[in-house]
Amino acid sequence: MREITSSQNSVVKGMRALKEARVRAQQGRMLVEGEKMIREAVSCGLTPFETLIDAQKREKFASLAAWLAGKGAEVYFAPERLIGAVSDTKTPQGAVAVFSLPVFPEAPGEKILALDAVQDPGNVGTIWRTADAAGFSALYLGEGSADPYSPKVQRSAMGSAFRVPVKMGGLAGMLAALKKEGYQVVAGALDGVDFAARPALGRRLVIVIGNEARGVSPEALALADVKLRLPMRGGAESLNAAVAAGILMYALTVLEEGK
Repeated sequence: MREITSSQNSVVKGMRALKEARVRAQQGRMLVEGEKMIREAVSCGLTPFETLIDAQKREKFASLAAWLAGKGAEVYFAPERLIGAVSDTKTPQGAVAVFSLPVFPEAPGEKILALDAVQDPGNVGTIWRTADAAGFSALYLGEGSADPYSPKVQRSAMGSAFRVPVKMGGLAGMLAALKKEGYQVVAGALDGVDFAARPALGRRLVIVIGNEARGVSPEALALADVKLRLPMRGGAESLNAAVAAGILMYALTVLEEGK
């Protein structure tokens, strides 16, 4: 374990570069901040690389440092100002590590959530976390959605990004491919069938949640086998994307389990 004191150090510069989506995609790596998230990433099978630990909190993070070194990570101690330089939070948590990006599996599982240009990082992260809790096996992100490995998304996802794999690309193409594999595409839409009607649904599902302002795109709606709307009892015309996604995921899970 070595000391770093300069902002021009290659490790610090490399970690700062990973704040950019382009660099994350090119290198297949991302930043994970905080001891809890770092340990969770390792437990989910991600490979740790360089790690910066606040030198003033050396004793607090001694166990983490030794554990990461045992996993093959390069551990460095650095002053708080350098931790702050690579951190994305106002109050750095004292430990930041570089990890490999999760690998998308060949078989995505029975229940998939797809986001159609959901742009708010907080919404994407919250939806990801809810998908994990509701037992969904994969997240598909259409073009225009927030970068899944940005620090803001990762903070909202709270570790679910390490367990529920994500696939990015043109949504219409991804949905068409899933339909060929026997998946039923269910899209949230204001002109859809009232969910209270309890429509018949299969076991292999893809739920599509649309953009915060425009909803599901015409291209994705054209591929939907079922269009659903959540009943509105009050004066609101629509729900926040993360709230609507959570309700649909849990409601469809309950329907499926009740068969």
